[in-house]
Formats: sequence, C-alpha cells, structure tokens
Amino acid sequence: MAGKSTKLKVIPIGGLHEIGKNMTAFEYNNEIIIVDCGVAFPEDDMLGIDLVIPDFTYLVKNADKIKAIVLTHGHEDHIGSLPYFLKEVNVPIYGTRLTIGLVETKLREHNILSRVERNCVNAGDIIKLGDHFKVEFIRTNHSIADSCALAITTPVGVVVHSGDFKIDYTPIQGDVIDLQRFAELGKKGVLLFMCESTNVELKGYTMSEKTVGAIFEEIFEESLGRRIMVATFSSNIHRIQQIINSAVKHNRKVAVVGRSMSNVVNTACELGYLDVGENVMIDITEIKNYTDEQLVIIMTGSQGETMSALSRIASNEHRQVEVKPTDRIIISASPIPGNEKNVYRLINELLKSGADVIYDGLKDVHVSGHARQEEIKLLHALVKPKFFMPIHGEYKHLKVHQKLAVELGMKEENVFLMGIGDVLELSRDKAKIAGSVPAGQVLVDGLGVGDVGNIVLRDRKHLSQDGLMIVVVSMGKENGNILSGPDIISRGFVYVRESEELITEARNVVKEALYKCEERNINEWAFIKTLIKDTLRDFLWHKTKRSPMILPIIMEI
Repeated sequence: MAGKSTKLKVIPIGGLHEIGKNMTAFEYNNEIIIVDCGVAFPEDDMLGIDLVIPDFTYLVKNADKIKAIVLTHGHEDHIGSLPYFLKEVNVPIYGTRLTIGLVETKLREHNILSRVERNCVNAGDIIKLGDHFKVEFIRTNHSIADSCALAITTPVGVVVHSGDFKIDYTPIQGDVIDLQRFAELGKKGVLLFMCESTNVELKGYTMSEKTVGAIFEEIFEESLGRRIMVATFSSNIHRIQQIINSAVKHNRKVAVVGRSMSNVVNTACELGYLDVGENVMIDITEIKNYTDEQLVIIMTGSQGETMSALSRIASNEHRQVEVKPTDRIIISASPIPGNEKNVYRLINELLKSGADVIYDGLKDVHVSGHARQEEIKLLHALVKPKFFMPIHGEYKHLKVHQKLAVELGMKEENVFLMGIGDVLELSRDKAKIAGSVPAGQVLVDGLGVGDVGNIVLRDRKHLSQDGLMIVVVSMGKENGNILSGPDIISRGFVYVRESEELITEARNVVKEALYKCEERNINEWAFIKTLIKDTLRDFLWHKTKRSPMILPIIMEI
C-alpha cells in the first residue's frame, strides 16, 4: 500500500455552474469509475456549433485506471458525449435497459457499437467495479423511464448520487421511487450525498406526469375535425405514451416526425417501454390518406431548434407536413433557460399560419421531471449525509441548494459548492477541496471535435456582426512594385454597387499607403499586410464607425 492514497476523490468533469454535460469521476488509489457522460447545447454566441462536450483531458491521461462508466438515465445531458469519449477511451458501460438501448442507437451512428461493451442492469442490482467500488442502482422517477439513483460503496464510505429525479406517486410506467432504500442507506450512514439542483429554486412539489394526460384528454375531446400536432422532448417516453393513449381512445393514427423522435420511439417500442397496439402508428408519408380528425403527429422542436421538425413545418420547409388554419398544435415543454426567444418566435410563426397553438402557460401541457424543494428536502432527510455536494445546475441553483441543506441542519463547512475540475477529497470523517484537474468545454462543429476554439468563435462573431473586406494586390516579384489593385471585395459590410464612393475612397487610401512602401523600398509581405489592415481599419472606422474583418491578399507576379 506504500505511496497509495486512502482518500476518495470526487471530480466533477461537467454539470456544475451550467445546465447539461453532466459527468463525474470517482477515484480511489489506481481506480476510477465515471457517472454519466452528457452534452450541453450551444449558447447563442457559439455560432455554428452543434454540441458542447466536456473536456476529457484528465480522464484520457488516466485511461488505464478507468473501470467503467455508469449511467443514471438516457437523457442527452447524461449520455450524449459517450460516442466522443468512447472513441478516446474504450471502457465498459452499465445502465438500465432503455438507457443502453438509446446509447446503442448513438454508438451505431458513430460506427463504434461493435467495439463497446454494454451491460444492462435493473433497479436494485449491485455491480462490483474493480477492487474498490460497488454500485447499487436505486429506482427513481423522472421524465424518462428506467431512471436510477446510485449508491456507490467505497473503502471510505457510501456516496449517494441522486441522478435526475422527482417523487411521482402515480407514475405512468413502473413503480414509485424507492424511498425505503434511501432511508435504509441513511440509517447505515452515508458519507456524501450528491443531489440534483435543477428545480431547487421552486417551492412545493412537482406535479405528477399523469396530470398532463388529463389535459391531453381534454384537448383531444375539444378537437373534433382538427388535426393535432404535439411537439415534445423525444426522450419523454411517458409523455409520448399519454399522447398515444389519447389518440387510440379517439380513433386517431399516430405519425412521428424528426430523426431523434423516430429513433427513440423505435427503440422504446422494441424494448417494450411504449405500449402502442396494432395499426396505430403510420409512416409520415401516409398522412395524406387520412382526414385531419384521424391524425396525431408527434414531433421534435419544442425548444424552437432551427432544424427541428416543428421549425421546418412552421417555416413551410417540410416535405410532408404543412400547417393548416384548422390545426391544433401543442408545445408540450417549457423553454430551457436561454431558449425562450426561439420558442416564442416559433409560436408567433405558427399563430400567423392560422393554427391554434397551445403551450405551457395557456394550459398545463407540461410538467417537469425534476424535484422541487419539498421533494429534495425529503431525500435529504432520508439520506442524512455527513457531507453534501449540490450538483446539476448553474451557480445560483447550487447556492440555493447549499442554503437549503444548511436550513435542514447541515453544518455549512460540510456542504461543498464545487466547480468543474475541482477535486473533493474524502476520508471516513473529513472532506476538503484539494486542488483541481483540467476541465472545461470542447465544441463540436459537424464532424470536427475541438477544432473550433475561442479564436475561431471570435472570428465568427466578428464576421456575423461586422462583415468582411478582402483587399487584393498584385506585386512584381523582382522589385515589389504594385502591378494591379488594390481591388476591394465586401461581404456583409456594405453592398459595393450602392457604396461606390466609399469603396473608391478606401481603394485610394490603401493605394497611397502602398506607394509609400514602394518609395521606401519595403517589400516584406508581413509588413505590407499589417499596413493594409491598419490603414483600412482606421479609414473605415472614421467613415462608418464599424470595424469589418480585413483580409489582405498579396499575389506575386
């Protein structure tokens, strides 16, 4: 044991001070297990970026220590980064049947399915990973089936990780959250509790998913002669089940639109998580064979995403579906913070088409999958941890959760408000933040992973706000004399044909600067390019108070 640490290290790689990209490493001696591996979605200023994934630097460096990845449930912010991570570090993954089914679809798309070891577990199962870790899966309720919390037994004590949860006494499928097991663990003694913080600011309890079913039933009753379209999260299988139940009751066929929605529905049907019945589902190409009152269309796009099915339908760019004034469109989700503008823009477009749009606020067509304060308090009271670390949320969520834990009787010094990369070191009776590891975000643009950094984003922002001016000059190879130009091309700055005077003046200003170089026998390209940039930038700022990106091109002839 010489030289080996007897302390457990808990290292959040993502999911703190942010929504999404949840990932945590647990390290003891020379062994690491990872809980979840999620993505975040790009912010408005991340132009052209598709996904944001955690920085795996520390884990790649310690790849030989990693025993497995354990998954709490199948949402994108918990499984979305797996293909990118597994391409770098191939380790076994463990999750419940639906979670693994959704992961397999992802791995198939990335052509790595055959080389990754997948292990299905059930709630209540205990798995042994390496010499130091045992992981127990505890049944919870959430907005996706087969969600679990984890009890991780280590040599220094038990860590309870809540995953995403709510307490739903009338779940759509499966049993209620296993509160008894949390209580048993609390009685035996829990070293560290890690609890999600998404809805910690909201008082009271989150409503049961069943309440949405009653609202759907009401809407279907009132929609005789109308086609119904519903946009929701593709992973919310309980919501999809309730839409299908209402469709069956009212003799409607169900068509699914959107790649992610189709993937999830197919996987859930194959694994028995959706009860569809015969002759209910039809292909989207078949909707023309049915009247409006015989149809329900379920689709992606509840967050106003530009390329989603609902956005394309709203802008009249979808091949199979066109909005009609008689349509009733339900947006069964609340906007994720930061997405409000997109969602309201989408609602306005749909209303302009004459459709009747029902969204959260008009009727209760959405309930959250995350616990509110009273449910969170109950879990704290059952688990009775020695130390506590709020997870899954922006800094304000973590801060409110810290305050809540103190109100429930925890000492403030035993509550750890961490950032990604911070290392929490625990022994049986002590805990402290001990340094940090590299952490952050990696941007995914198409097939490029990490090749877009701050400089590229800055340039994209500059181009999008101020445009581009290209200056082309031909120079003699022998003497550096100007042979032709400067020619100026403008993109996104001014329209050349309508700004001839400005372009002519700009050309003359650059020409004058170049002649001065000629007179002084300066023919170094680097110097000339910088001169062109500086001269033109000063001139354009003086004339327009704008600073386009300036790109000088010098050709030797």
